[in-house]
Amino acid sequence: MDFKTEPIIDVREAGIFQGLDAVLTNVNFDIQKKEFVFLIGRTGSGKSSLLKTLYADLPLRMGHVEVVGFDLGKIKNKDIPFLRRKLGIVFQDFQLFSDRSVAENLFFVMKATGWRDKGKMKSRMAEVLMLVGLADAATKMPHQLSGGEQQRVVIARALINSPDILLADEPTGNLDPDVADGVFKLFQEINKQGTAILMATHNHDLLRKYPYRVLKCEKGQLLDSKTADISINTSF
Repeated sequence: MDFKTEPIIDVREAGIFQGLDAVLTNVNFDIQKKEFVFLIGRTGSGKSSLLKTLYADLPLRMGHVEVVGFDLGKIKNKDIPFLRRKLGIVFQDFQLFSDRSVAENLFFVMKATGWRDKGKMKSRMAEVLMLVGLADAATKMPHQLSGGEQQRVVIARALINSPDILLADEPTGNLDPDVADGVFKLFQEINKQGTAILMATHNHDLLRKYPYRVLKCEKGQLLDSKTADISINTSF
């Protein structure tokens, strides 16, 4: 079966709003299984608002958006947790509980998304920590980890429920270049294993080095490198 027949994200004639203000209009794109897509644009151009709309943190006010089978124009509040179980969300500022160990941070998310069997929880936690290269970090506190290691914990947390796609908002923005490159390679490995990636970034070097598809927020519009010539050399 051709995976392109069933996009993970399908956006048609959508408006992306912050409050009553439209930040993007007539947005059209889809993302297929196993794709890796960059999202770029100047600060304030709508990148974060688009991502927040995709995981239902901002309401969809205009157009059609379907994410992992959920119609965001019709989704009810009680169903939003089920949407997010099928997504992995990675933030720039980590958002780890500073007073809880790595294991406790992961268990918190697992309990919140319906896990109950402690044995299965421990097994899955070990799997994701192994995947991100932190097999021995379960008992450590966040302050005992480097910035790159903390970001790997955040990625592990996002992978807990085997999501169809990871939405990443500037995941390497606060990291040194060498550390950022290692984290990016981890995203590539996750992508090779079948998880789609939509990554917002300001990192020009990544864009030049890795020729993935690009979506660019610019002047209230979303440009797609599949259908438009997008410059990555201008400031964003």
